[in-house]
Amino acid sequence: MGLLDNMKAKLGPARDKVSDLARQHGDKVQHGLDKAAHAVDERTKGKYSEKIHAGTDKAKGAVDRLAHKEGPHAGEATGPTQPDQPEGPPPAS
Repeated sequence: MGLLDNMKAKLGPARDKVSDLARQHGDKVQHGLDKAAHAVDERTKGKYSEKIHAGTDKAKGAVDRLAHKEGPHAGEATGPTQPDQPEGPPPAS
């Protein structure tokens, strides 16, 4: 067993615990992120507003991914599925 496999095996329970906490307290975490972003934005007098909001959105997305195991990490498709058969009649030749 390699070092990476060993680390994954030992960190698995911690990831499950973090996922459970994100599921239980996700709304509180997101409120805290908003509050921190607002405080930083005030301190910088709006100079970095776009970057602060982009970082906040990424952090909220990470919390959402942690809270929902059935996301892209579980191998599910994230976009719309393509139909097996094309719709409508075949093109005329």
